[in-house]
Amino acid sequence: MQVMARIRYRQELQKATLHQFESGLYVSFDELQSAITEGQFVAWNIGDELVGSGVIS
Repeated sequence: MQVMARIRYRQELQKATLHQFESGLYVSFDELQSAITEGQFVAWNIGDELVGSGVIS
């Protein structure tokens, strides 16, 4: 599913793809992201609506 996502609160939304697997969800950004660490959250939107988030592991 194509979404707009962010890792940091004030980061601009970035184009990303949300993949669903049996073991969980995987977000792959179109552009490389720097300094992502375990325990941070990623949040994804469709349009202006926040539709999900999760802890990065």
